[in-house]
Amino acid sequence: MPAPDLTKLRIDRDKTAPARSRSGLRRLLWMLAAIGIGAMAFYWRSTLPLEVETTTVTTAYPSQGYTLLNATGYVVAQRKAAVASKATGRLEWLGVREGSTVRANEIVARLENRDVTAQMEQAAANVKLAEANVEQAQAEVREAERAFNRSRELLAKSFVSSAAHDAAIGRFERANANLRAQQAAVAVAQASLRSSQVAIDQTLIRAPFDGIVLTKNANVGDVITPLSSAVGSQAAVVTMADMSTLEVEADVSEAAVGKVYVGQPCEIQLDALPDSRFRGTVSRMVPTVDRAKATVTVKVRFEDKDERILPEMSAKVAFLSQQVPPDQRERRTVIAPDAVVERGGKRVVFVVQNDRAVATAVQIGSKFGESVEVTEGVEAGAKVVMRPSEKLQDGMAVTLQSGKR
Repeated sequence: MPAPDLTKLRIDRDKTAPARSRSGLRRLLWMLAAIGIGAMAFYWRSTLPLEVETTTVTTAYPSQGYTLLNATGYVVAQRKAAVASKATGRLEWLGVREGSTVRANEIVARLENRDVTAQMEQAAANVKLAEANVEQAQAEVREAERAFNRSRELLAKSFVSSAAHDAAIGRFERANANLRAQQAAVAVAQASLRSSQVAIDQTLIRAPFDGIVLTKNANVGDVITPLSSAVGSQAAVVTMADMSTLEVEADVSEAAVGKVYVGQPCEIQLDALPDSRFRGTVSRMVPTVDRAKATVTVKVRFEDKDERILPEMSAKVAFLSQQVPPDQRERRTVIAPDAVVERGGKRVVFVVQNDRAVATAVQIGSKFGESVEVTEGVEAGAKVVMRPSEKLQDGMAVTLQSGKR
């Protein structure tokens, strides 16, 4: 049996090399494609906005740390008056308007007074007439006195009878009585003149104290009556208040009234002036409870005067445990402590700007309640990320969490 030809079993390496090369190239291409897809997926995931929760940098006053109780109320004037007239008449002249500053006893309006003026002139004439009658009576007294003296001398020499002398005495006495009557008539005429002058003065409406006109209740031509009983008539011409007596009437809950006492320091905030805080002091407490609201009215006077404070402004009163030091009366910038993190050995916050988180270094100060003071780095109104995670980096795109928009 012939031996097998083993040369046919030899592998032709020149023919298999191209096939192996193509197979390796395909594997390499697949690997590169997988790496590219992974890189693209990583890049895509890294560019997706990170959902975050944000908070706003705000401002606060250090007095919040001393606050025992808060209450609401309104600004009122302790001295306020509806200025009217005791007389009845038509308003002839009005010299003030809303906002006018007036002094005590200054004439602000005048009623028609021609009738009472005529009465005053008549009373003045009666005074002059009575005074003239007094002069005439005085002349008669002097004449009667001279006749009496002559009669007395003649009687001593027995030149006249006793009856004639008695007639001289009677005339002298009647002259004195007439003088006293005329003097009394002068007093009556003068009293009538003063009454007429008072009637005229009642037609002049004067300011009862220094203050500012709040409202104008009547116009020229309106009928002014003390009780405003006539149709279309007015009782008060203007309403005015003494602005130096402004105070806040705050309603304090009956359950918390034990925290309030006379002389207690307060801080007043007005809704119309939200950026200002005014020092106040409890001046008095109304000794009764409003049964309907279960509150006690507390009067708080202003220690800081400001021309912008007006009656009937809404006010919030913070009753303090102690007086706020002068260096702590200014407003401070505060932030939630959870917004501050350590990055690179520095305290930073992530400020949201144009949908990106910008790492900003900050300086932290004192703590105010649940917030901390920021002395440097951010300003009030800025939005910062709450509880930033380790994934959050400077400049990363962010979006608000669902339900936080």
